[in-house]
Amino acid sequence: MAHIVILGAGTGGMPAAYEMKAALGQDHQVTVINDKPYFQFVPSNPWVGVGWRKRKDITFDIEPYLAKKKIDFICDLAIEIKPIENQIVLKSGDVIDYDFLVITTGPKLSFDEVPGAGPIDGYTTSICDISHAESSNEGYEKLVANPGPGIVGAMPFASCFGPAYEYIFIMDRDLRKKKIRDQIPLTYVTSEPYIGHLGLSGVGDSKSMLESELRMRDIKWICNAKVTKVEDGTMFIDEYNEHSDVVKSHELPFNYSMMLPAFKGVDVVANVENLCNPRGFVIVDEFQRSPTYKNIYSAGVCIAIPPIEVTPVPTGAPKTGYMIESMVTAIVHNIQEELEGKAPTEKPTWNAICLADMGDTGAAFVAIPQIPPRNVVWFKKGKWVHAAKIAFEKYFIRKMKKGTSEPIYEKYILSALGINRLKKK
Repeated sequence: MAHIVILGAGTGGMPAAYEMKAALGQDHQVTVINDKPYFQFVPSNPWVGVGWRKRKDITFDIEPYLAKKKIDFICDLAIEIKPIENQIVLKSGDVIDYDFLVITTGPKLSFDEVPGAGPIDGYTTSICDISHAESSNEGYEKLVANPGPGIVGAMPFASCFGPAYEYIFIMDRDLRKKKIRDQIPLTYVTSEPYIGHLGLSGVGDSKSMLESELRMRDIKWICNAKVTKVEDGTMFIDEYNEHSDVVKSHELPFNYSMMLPAFKGVDVVANVENLCNPRGFVIVDEFQRSPTYKNIYSAGVCIAIPPIEVTPVPTGAPKTGYMIESMVTAIVHNIQEELEGKAPTEKPTWNAICLADMGDTGAAFVAIPQIPPRNVVWFKKGKWVHAAKIAFEKYFIRKMKKGTSEPIYEKYILSALGINRLKKK
């Protein structure tokens, strides 16, 4: 009997556990290790930030649902990975042996790269996890009570820009409903070289469409923006041109700010010699496997993907849910093949498909493959996207509680977009 350990129980780790157990059956043991006892549906965090969702709406306890599928769960913090010994050391002192390790930890939120940033010791908030989103909501409620300038955006080395766009549009919608939008100037500050870049060098008409949406909502923006520090009520920003020269320095006042931080690899993973790149992201081959440690696989935000292009201010490439799903499926197939004495053959598609909410409308995009040049480029906007994302939230959480091993994004989102034919491309 082989022991497969999955480190991390997010939107990559939970589906990986279900799919792995379904593929391997009772002949092999699957264990999930996570430092928190609950699963959170991260795509809903922008709604939490403005009070449209509560923790209970988008989280649930992990253990009982994994237990139904005979998957073991350990709620503890991994503090060391010993790849030569095939062991994980936990904070409790327990040592877990594994035959295969699947790393799906997500990122480390590196607020410390910008002095004064972050929800704990700094002056900005975040929506990258449920606790931060709840803190964002506290700050947002203070803004509503004491109107003034708001800043939303992404720091250098951020690699997922969609939630920042979602959040500022959702804020705009909520403030209009409260009839105080005229009292709260909003500015979008981003390391992207232009609006709609998204870390993907744009997708179709994303630039013109998102610029138009910002103008229609009276939201100003600063691109090629490197936030250098944040003080109480003031954000300091250097704006660059395409030649990487500083063309303007800004000191923006704010009553409230939500800024996505730089992403890095979590310490326990980054500390493993020859496993990661300099920023701590796991280096994987075409089979999602570590070139150095052949029994370690990885999927999701924690893997190393080079930026789509060099930009004046560093930006990372996003890993969307559909893309992560394809990584997980490839890993399951490859481990199954290895257990059968075969060489791994399955490769993920790495296609980007996303639904982004805008409060009362939304935008959907498809980039196949994610890295250009692409076979398919598709970008649309409409109220149907807003409705589709709300429905997908409920669908995904329901499927996670059910313990499904089927491809959730492929089945739901492609169908919602009316483009099932793309599944085979």
